[in-house]
Amino acid sequence: MTRIHASALVDSKAELADDVEIGPYSVIGPNVKIDSGTKVGSHTVIEGYTTIGRENNFAHFAAIGGAPQDMKYRGEPTQLIIGDRNTIREFTTIHTGTSQDEGITRIGDDNWIMAYVHIAHDCQIGNHTIFSSNAQIAGHVQVCDWAIMGGMSGVHQFVRVGQHAMLGGASALVQDIPPFVIAAGDKASPHGINVEGLKRRGFSSETISALRQAYKVLYKDGLSFEEAKVEIQKIALAHSADAATAEKLTQFHDFIAASTRGIIR
Repeated sequence: MTRIHASALVDSKAELADDVEIGPYSVIGPNVKIDSGTKVGSHTVIEGYTTIGRENNFAHFAAIGGAPQDMKYRGEPTQLIIGDRNTIREFTTIHTGTSQDEGITRIGDDNWIMAYVHIAHDCQIGNHTIFSSNAQIAGHVQVCDWAIMGGMSGVHQFVRVGQHAMLGGASALVQDIPPFVIAAGDKASPHGINVEGLKRRGFSSETISALRQAYKVLYKDGLSFEEAKVEIQKIALAHSADAATAEKLTQFHDFIAASTRGIIR
């Protein structure tokens, strides 16, 4: 049975699974859908065309599904879609998309989003990410699986953060971080491969060594960007007998090759 506190305001048109919990003084809008096992703490507002999956945990005072902070927005019925098993802590704000993009902000599964995080319109957040407190993510940003955003970091619009990458605390990111790379600084710059993170996630020593080699080609060998891409492809080919390593090297290459804002240097 759905447990809704007597002081909560839940619109009669909202669609809530039978075991959803809504805390005191929270507000749930008419176009909200919440799947089973999700808990909403006190004083949280969930509005807009927002769809939330299973077993999410929203702490107190979160603002979810609000209109995008974009002066071009004219009230279009854009969406926010949140997956399963996410933890979203106090005072987090996550907005719906805009018609200038595909109109959807997406949060995947198993993400850990700490207090005071802002995720703006049209962002695409993968799975198993960590957003430390006060991370501020502008519109149209892509954060790939297993990435970590440091506390008080800021990310410029349209930037991409590759899988297993890490952005240090109080860093300002204005270009893409390639997969597996650590970046930090008031204008974020590369600081090597995220070795400890990769070890914790079961990457082999061979794969980590190959990624270090690719990083060296890109950042240390004095090659042009085009020359580095060719050399990284050669490294991937040399590791073709090891499917896992070749796959990660290909991901590294393809990410930097697809960059439109440029990668951090």
